[in-house]
Amino acid sequence: MGKGTDADRDVSWLDDSLIADTLARNAAEDAGKIREVLAKARELEGLDRDDVAALMHVKSPGLVDELFDTARRVKEEIYGNRLVMFAPLYISNLCANECLYCAFRATNKELDRRALSMDEVAAETRVLVRQGHKRVLLVAGESYPGEGFEYVLKAIDAVYSVREESGEIRRVNVNVAPLTVEDFTRLKERGIGTYQLFQETYHRPTYTRVHVGGLKRDFDWRASAMDRAMRAGIDDVGLGVLYGLADWRFDTLALMSHIRHLEDRFGVGCHTISVPRIEPAVGSEMASCPPQAVTDDEFRKLVAILRLAVPYTGLIMSTRENAEVRHSTLALGVSQISAGSRTNPGGYTEAEKFESSQFQLGDHRSLSEVVADIGRMGYIPSFCTACYRLGRTGQDFMDLAKPGLIKEKCAPNALSTFLEYLIDYGSPMEREVGQGVIAAELGCMDDRTRRVAERMLGKVQEGRRDVFC
Repeated sequence: MGKGTDADRDVSWLDDSLIADTLARNAAEDAGKIREVLAKARELEGLDRDDVAALMHVKSPGLVDELFDTARRVKEEIYGNRLVMFAPLYISNLCANECLYCAFRATNKELDRRALSMDEVAAETRVLVRQGHKRVLLVAGESYPGEGFEYVLKAIDAVYSVREESGEIRRVNVNVAPLTVEDFTRLKERGIGTYQLFQETYHRPTYTRVHVGGLKRDFDWRASAMDRAMRAGIDDVGLGVLYGLADWRFDTLALMSHIRHLEDRFGVGCHTISVPRIEPAVGSEMASCPPQAVTDDEFRKLVAILRLAVPYTGLIMSTRENAEVRHSTLALGVSQISAGSRTNPGGYTEAEKFESSQFQLGDHRSLSEVVADIGRMGYIPSFCTACYRLGRTGQDFMDLAKPGLIKEKCAPNALSTFLEYLIDYGSPMEREVGQGVIAAELGCMDDRTRRVAERMLGKVQEGRRDVFC
């Protein structure tokens, strides 16, 4: 089952006993300590394991309010009111693994199996482009048609090949099975943005219990994948936990250990963190009744804690969650959201089919509806992909982010891409809401940033597209 050398599979950074001791040491709610941690968080330098564990045990309503207020302040300081928009693009639900929580598992006879042809990938992409999307997350089950991994590489090329008037997908992020260094190198050569992979759970006994067949049973090969990706030159990686499998506190602290390991070894941690919770899935009783379900209150708390623990890391909220939960987490730390999602291959060109989907969606709204909704809330939907194309990734991105300089780039880019969306794809309602949001955002900028933004907006109004700095 195992692959690679010992160096390819090293996960010595994960210490279960250390995590357990940290949780036990901080089990009692200590108001004084909590407030010290929150004060530290406001310095935007991140938190250590003990800090995070202390926040996990906040229960008093007043302290929870202070936690949430601090998360809002940190989110506003670093990200302002920008929200990056994307859509998942499922190209296949073929899978050789046996994961008890997932509809794609190999022995699930209730699932309609399908791998898209390259023409079908292009057709799906065309629908997304016509909606206004500029960024997609390409997703595949952990098995491919006869040509193997080459299938994924061809699919990336197919996505990038689509042009619809002034529309195109400008960045493809990828979520596929763990790879060798050699295949990660091939993936990077295709011009991807972020490589994303969820460990699902870092708790080994639980991991073994829920992964009962296929290569995914190899915990170490999966947990060491980001090391191989970074060795191959992919310096933007996305981590995640499938919350509901094991104790959310343990998994979150393990996630922090993973990030610290990447920082220590490569000088930069993960670019994004995803926080999916288990949702109902065809052929999975576990998905309908998670072993350790995370309540909505706990979920909001963990989002706020992650924002304080890793302030410069993007937090991704998918359409697994319903609109109400998504709304409540935006201010607490979420910086990227999907919209108009389908989790079955062919779901954009055909009707959504739960029988071929990975899981049940919680938010069924279209991109247009989500854009109008978050615009009314005062957020700027951003379709920007500038950093990837200008090489502002990995350490270079953090060198700009930590002193606060990245805001001088992100704010104008968000406005120019939002205006492009409004002109090319927006409904009259979206344009009315959007123009008000853009005007309000310009009014909050310093003089220099506003002048840059206004010049870029002027170019978009004149018919230029893909205007960024």
